[in-house]
Amino acid sequence: MTTQTPARTVPAPSRPAPPARRPRRRGNRSPFHPATWTPAVAVLLLLGAAWTAVAAEHPYILPELGEVGTALVTSPLVFLENAWRTLRIALLGALIGAGSAFVLALVMSEIPVVRRALMPFAVVLNVTPVVALAPPLVVAFGFGMTPKVVVTAIITFFPVLINVATGLRSVPPPVLHVFETLHASRLEVLLRLRIPSSLPYTLAALRVVLPLSIVGAVVAEFVTAGSSGGLGTVISNAASTARLDFVYSAIFCLAALGVLLLALVTAIEHRLLFWHESQRRASS
Repeated sequence: MTTQTPARTVPAPSRPAPPARRPRRRGNRSPFHPATWTPAVAVLLLLGAAWTAVAAEHPYILPELGEVGTALVTSPLVFLENAWRTLRIALLGALIGAGSAFVLALVMSEIPVVRRALMPFAVVLNVTPVVALAPPLVVAFGFGMTPKVVVTAIITFFPVLINVATGLRSVPPPVLHVFETLHASRLEVLLRLRIPSSLPYTLAALRVVLPLSIVGAVVAEFVTAGSSGGLGTVISNAASTARLDFVYSAIFCLAALGVLLLALVTAIEHRLLFWHESQRRASS
């Protein structure tokens, strides 16, 4: 008598579980998405409505937006030429101030006695009102471009000095120990480790001082008004004749210059610091 073995049941293959949906990251949103630009446009419309209401009630305080636009359209060369003069002073002053601050920060990071000797004087220079320094600079250098560049350089000097000095000292100790075990020279440590580590701090300082250089150039033009033009001179002359449309047109031009400089530094930062954690978080 033969016994039949029971047929073995083959279990049906289990269906793989659907992959978990990743949460949508806000950083991947396109800048042209309505959710990106709608809040800014709404705030801009509210500011425009408030401006119109105040200008209608107090025309001696604010001009109509149409008058400001008319001034920009009817006299474009006036604003373009003076904007270029202000921008030239701002860029040259920022180049001198930021460049000298970067070099001094390198020296102070390598020679501590220089840092202890010069840092108090840098702090005193930073807390001194730049408006008080402008008149003696005009007396010393005349009514040309030099005192304006010096004032702008003084304004942009200290933030770059502090940030670069902090960045040069922010090297992780384990990485520094690796360089020491490899018997790297001080120059190699400076070029290959300290300066790259200070780039985020340096570019963060530039994001502040480049738009701030516009402020320095305008302050210098206020003090030396009537010498060689610039948007500061346009504002001073227009205010003396109660031309509020020209005053606010020049202010809008200054704001546009500041935004352009900030956008330039931001683009450079994204280009150079693609490896840094801050840029990874911004792009995620």
